[in-house]
Amino acid sequence: MFAFHGMDNISDCKVTTLFLIDNTFPKIFYLLFFFMLFNVVKEFYVSLHFAVYKSLFRFNTLIIYMQTDRLEELIPLLKDKNKRNVAFNTLVKLTKQRLYWHIRKMVLVHEDADDVLQNTYVKVWKSIDNFRGDSALYTWLFRIATNESLTFLAQQRIKNVATSIEYEDLLISKMEADAYYDGDEMAKKFERAILSLPEKQRLVFNMKYYEDMKYEEISKITGTSEGALKASYHIAVKKIEQFIKEED
Repeated sequence: MFAFHGMDNISDCKVTTLFLIDNTFPKIFYLLFFFMLFNVVKEFYVSLHFAVYKSLFRFNTLIIYMQTDRLEELIPLLKDKNKRNVAFNTLVKLTKQRLYWHIRKMVLVHEDADDVLQNTYVKVWKSIDNFRGDSALYTWLFRIATNESLTFLAQQRIKNVATSIEYEDLLISKMEADAYYDGDEMAKKFERAILSLPEKQRLVFNMKYYEDMKYEEISKITGTSEGALKASYHIAVKKIEQFIKEED
């Protein structure tokens, strides 16, 4: 009788175990499924967020590109001292928005971008007689704006901080305090990732990613070979992806 009773207990144990497995397995499966679904949705949200952010910037850039087609017509007028003032005002009107955002992506803060933009146009005004037409006018303008941006950043680093990490923190805090900045937490994280790049690599990334420039154009502006620019951009993308993963 005792042995038979033991067999009943073993059977009961097997039934209980099977019952627990049958009831627990779906729960584990559903938990894993929802965990995977959450990560997929999260990745999709991040990708969508940056795609929209990027598309809006590129839409504005496209409109400005259409305006810059008229720039070459201004060259003879800019060379004529009797017509230079009017031509220069037209040049500023056609290029200030695009140059502003090119600069702003580097210096981050509205007031700093405004200052660098003013310095850019002062240098353009003083150097217009030296423009030989070896490159397109907008390429020449971008080269000046780029150099002015890098000069400004170098001066700010020397003036304010000792290390690159401290300078990144300073730029982020200034950006977040800027009344003209309206980015959400995801945008801030993306900006922090871009700021982790060396400045020249950050410049290449901004010109390719946000402004959708061709490598040929970037090469003319920066004086760097197209091959080196492609390598720099792809390394920058990997660094940014890794930074965002580590932040998550």
